Amino acid sequence: MTTPWVVGNAWDAVDGVVPDPLPRVSVIVSHYDQPGELARTLQALAAQDYPRELLEIVVADDGSPGEVEVPEGVVLVRQEDRGFRLAAVRNLGVRASGGEVLCFLDADTSPEPGYVRALTRLPALLPEAVVVGRRRHADFTGIAPDAPVVEAALGRELAEPAWLAEEYARSRDLLDADDRSYRFVIGAVMGCSRRLFDEVGGFDETFTTYGGEDWEWAHRMWQAGAVLAHVPDAVAWHDGPEWADRDGSGMDRANAQTLRLQSSIPVPGSSPRALWSGPADLVVRVRGEHSAAALFVAADSLFAAFPRARLFVDEVPAELAEDPRVAVSTGDVDARVVWDMPRPVVVLEAAWIQDVVRRLGTGRVGSAELVAGDGSSLGSLRSRRATHRAARWGTEDGFESVRTPADGIHALRSDPRVEAWVGGWGGVESFC
Repeated sequence: MTTPWVVGNAWDAVDGVVPDPLPRVSVIVSHYDQPGELARTLQALAAQDYPRELLEIVVADDGSPGEVEVPEGVVLVRQEDRGFRLAAVRNLGVRASGGEVLCFLDADTSPEPGYVRALTRLPALLPEAVVVGRRRHADFTGIAPDAPVVEAALGRELAEPAWLAEEYARSRDLLDADDRSYRFVIGAVMGCSRRLFDEVGGFDETFTTYGGEDWEWAHRMWQAGAVLAHVPDAVAWHDGPEWADRDGSGMDRANAQTLRLQSSIPVPGSSPRALWSGPADLVVRVRGEHSAAALFVAADSLFAAFPRARLFVDEVPAELAEDPRVAVSTGDVDARVVWDMPRPVVVLEAAWIQDVVRRLGTGRVGSAELVAGDGSSLGSLRSRRATHRAARWGTEDGFESVRTPADGIHALRSDPRVEAWVGGWGGVESFC
């Protein structure tokens, strides 16, 4: 292991590598009024095969009534009860901890003895790794809290979420992660480096109802260049059925979570298809002075291909002034993908460029230069993931860059025939 990064999401490049030395690990156990479940989880943490001198346990309590009992050596931090504040209490636990790697567990989710060692391997090797373990389910009713968790679960297993198992299999344990893979990072069994957690920021404390805070956080980490991985050997047992089989987990709650997240995650499949949303998935920036006709045709063709994109120009012509998606460029912009172009273009066939934008930053390629038939540049596209990773490491080696002929895209001349464009009867020669 010579570098702390891999290309794209290729965490398999460090398969078989063991951290040396092992990092100090902080396990943040979020809790609210579950004394029996908490006792079982703390017993399971005491039985970890990870070096005890490198393991810190922090119980973060979300305002439970009465006292909360923890063994000697376990840190307890508490916040007042102001309703469901899981995001805030996890942040509180992190602030009280000192480990290089952070593991998050819920009080009702008890880890097998090898959990910490398995979950922390990748974040110890790759500071950008965000990992999710395997959450299994069992009914521990009537089982003493000090019973070894593997023995306690024997014969009491409940069904695992099929949708999770299917996605982990399809994506090869998230090796083939994409912009929607945040949905498979489960807050009860996840981990990351403190470095990335501090850089990107903790959980969004405006989440004050059940669900969604882990997905918003995972998406934010991914956009900052995180490497997502599922670690099936890191097993923890949840006391009770999966979410869909619990009381109070009906459609109203699921819909509330989806509606809460749509404003935070502007990627296709997560955000509205037609409704206006604040964040932009794609920003197109055209530099320099250009005719109103060229900017009009460029804007109309771009928004036909990407209705929720933003277009930044040095000066907004009157013909585009009423469109809120068009604005004056004010320096650096932040979007999942930024397309910088030296001159306006027309998108005559959208499928190819839509696919480029969709895929950029999800595999090994983080940026692409588009080349016209005469060899001139039609601009460069760069993913947010590539930008953040290059800034973090001071090198472009975290993603590949490609130079590719543009399909269906042409540079506009200064006097394109607007009537032909609007009427839909002009060919390439009318515009280029």
